[in-house]
Amino acid sequence: MTSIRILVVDDQALVRSGLRLILETETDITVIGEAGDGKEGVESARRMRPDVVLMDIRMPVMDGIEATRRLIEAGLDPEPRVLILTTFDLDEYVYAAIRAGASGFLLKDAPPDDLIHAIRVVARGEALLAPTVTRRLIEEFASRPEPDAQPGGMGELTERELEVLRSLAAGLSNAEIADVLFVSEATVKTHISHILTKLGLRDRVQAVVVAYESGLVRPGDNPES
Repeated sequence: MTSIRILVVDDQALVRSGLRLILETETDITVIGEAGDGKEGVESARRMRPDVVLMDIRMPVMDGIEATRRLIEAGLDPEPRVLILTTFDLDEYVYAAIRAGASGFLLKDAPPDDLIHAIRVVARGEALLAPTVTRRLIEEFASRPEPDAQPGGMGELTERELEVLRSLAAGLSNAEIADVLFVSEATVKTHISHILTKLGLRDRVQAVVVAYESGLVRPGDNPES
């Protein structure tokens, strides 16, 4: 099994050490480096080419949002996946981090098993939002005015793809979407792939944003209704 290469970016040395201790117990995860601020994190990622970057948000010199944006725009091959580690008082930055290209969000007080699971999810090219972060994201869109127009590509989606997109925005997993729509998980994955291609998106996190921005989904909608 190929090991998942991790770069830890956090301005607190104790946090970096704690994360390293947790992750190095896993046979399929290797911590290849640490960085104490966003600028150093970007430079380290360019040099070390990690698979996943664990990124704090508030840091000196350069914050995690700007660092994420620069990493995604750098065109690295392979492109690192960014997993944002946030706290309750920093959730207002979630939307900006999504726009910057982050693939996952996890609260810093999450159990170690959740962290390890999140790393494996984003390393596979998928995306992950902690339930509390999803609620914060929904609140962000609830406070916005109705959109004037749908983003390009939305009109190309089939009715089934729109159903899948609504379910994604509600935070359902592939298995849950399959149960709701009475299809296989493989079929759900195919629909999601088509959605991302038609809308020019990189992962399901950005798909959630587009679903709310377009007005396709509104806070309080029930995908099972």
